[in-house]
Amino acid sequence: MFTNFENMVSPSQSKVCFFFDAVKVTLTNRRELKHFIEQLFRKEGKELLSLNYIFCSDKKLLQVNRDYLKHDYYTDIITFDLSASSVSIVGEIYISVDRVKENAEQLGVSFRSEIHRVIFHGALHLCGYADKSKTQIQEMRGLEDKYLHLYQTFHMKH
Repeated sequence: MFTNFENMVSPSQSKVCFFFDAVKVTLTNRRELKHFIEQLFRKEGKELLSLNYIFCSDKKLLQVNRDYLKHDYYTDIITFDLSASSVSIVGEIYISVDRVKENAEQLGVSFRSEIHRVIFHGALHLCGYADKSKTQIQEMRGLEDKYLHLYQTFHMKH
């Protein structure tokens, strides 16, 4: 069913970029992770044109939340869909490393697992999935779990 994840061809340049805004994050096997994210979009029937992940502090993401969404609270992720169509995706995803660390501790999971979950969560938002209602949240969690499992399985083979 997901054989394409196992037979990925490395493009010369990834459509996924990681940026770090005054925070330190250990993301191992970045090239594999970027290619996996690209495959996630393909599996969801989307063409990924460009996706930037910006890893930042709680303070920075709170400011983004206030400035662009008019929300005055901390969050672990904000996804901006900059696409001109619903099929060809361009986006920016801001992730608070502080919040991910705290959530990982509260949930009793590793930081690595939680950062990957949040990374996939943002990509799924760009694929059209929401998480406002109870049903949507359940669907989103199921997809996060699916892609986490696929990534862990893929990563173990490579």
